[in-house]
Order: sequence, then C-alpha cells, then structure tokens
Amino acid sequence: MRILQEAGEEDLARGTGTERLPRSYRVTSVFDLMRSRVGWLLVLIVAATLTVNVLDHFQHLLDQVVVLALFVPLLIGTGGNAGAQSATTVVRAMAVGDISGGDHLRVFLKETSTGLVLGSLLAGVGFLPAAVFAGRSIAVVVCVALVAICVLATAVGSLIPMLARRLGIDPAVVSAPFISTIVDASGLIVYFLVARAVLGLN
Repeated sequence: MRILQEAGEEDLARGTGTERLPRSYRVTSVFDLMRSRVGWLLVLIVAATLTVNVLDHFQHLLDQVVVLALFVPLLIGTGGNAGAQSATTVVRAMAVGDISGGDHLRVFLKETSTGLVLGSLLAGVGFLPAAVFAGRSIAVVVCVALVAICVLATAVGSLIPMLARRLGIDPAVVSAPFISTIVDASGLIVYFLVARAVLGLN
C-alpha cells in the first residue's frame, strides 16, 4: 500500500509539472519546494519560446487587425485545457488497463471526435457574443479556429501519452503543462492561418 501511495503521489506531481516531495510538506524547506518545481518550469519556459516565435512571425496580421489579439488568451487557454483533459483521461485509462498497445487508432479517433464535438459546442455558444463584440467576420475566424484547436489539442493529448509509453517513458512524466505549451504554439498557427484565409490578409 505504501508503494502504491508513493507511485500515485509521484504521478500526480508529475502530471502538474513538479516532482514528489521526499518528506512531509510541513517539514519541507522552501529550497526543496523550489528544487522540485524549477526543472519543469525551465523546460516549459524554453518550450514557450515557440509561442513567442509564432506571435512574432504573425505580427503583421495583428498589425492589420488588432482585435485578433484579444482572442489569443481565450483560444490558447481553451486548447491547453482540452489537451490536458484528453491527456489525463488517456493516462488514467492506460493506468487501469483500459487501453492496450493496439488501441492507439481507436483512442485517437475517439479523442479527436470528442474535440470536434466540444469545439463545435463552444463555437456555437460563443459566436453571437464574439459577433456583437468584434463583428461577424472576426467571430467566424474565432469559431472556426476554436473547433480546429479543440480537435488539435485532443489529438495531441491522446497521442503523446501513448507515444511516451511506446518509447518506454512513464506517461505521467508527460505533464499537462508540457502538452499545453505544445498546443499553445500550434493553436496560434491555426488561428492566424484561419484569420488569413477568412479575412483575406497577406
């Protein structure tokens, strides 16, 4: 039972981008707390430079239509959460034996279908407020991008844990924050490409 508890605590910690504390929280020093978190934060900072590079690459689109920038937090936040939800679900299913080695395609299709339904639902709810706030064309861009980003996020969230296990890496190590960072960068690319196509921007 002690071993199972320690393994569960380690998986929970790694799923949130930290390491399991060796001692009780009450007697753990600030230095030990910092050491358990700083490694993942450094990795995520490096990964987040992808998002910065994407924004820099598409800066000319933001200069043409400034209102596009207002929806960036909404889109990358939704994508990151959708990817984290997918990854958590898949890791849990793998842990209890619901997913075997031959289930990759089935899991991928189920998660991307879920992402499509979720994205469509969110787009349907958000279209009218976005249209009132920013105009119909921008609302179309946001809603199309939202659907695409949800599908992308659930695809990434389902594939990375399965790929990690195939490579012999503990899927719990592939934390939700890491998946969120990947989805942030790729989701922004999708958003700006949709904006370019719908709005006819160069």
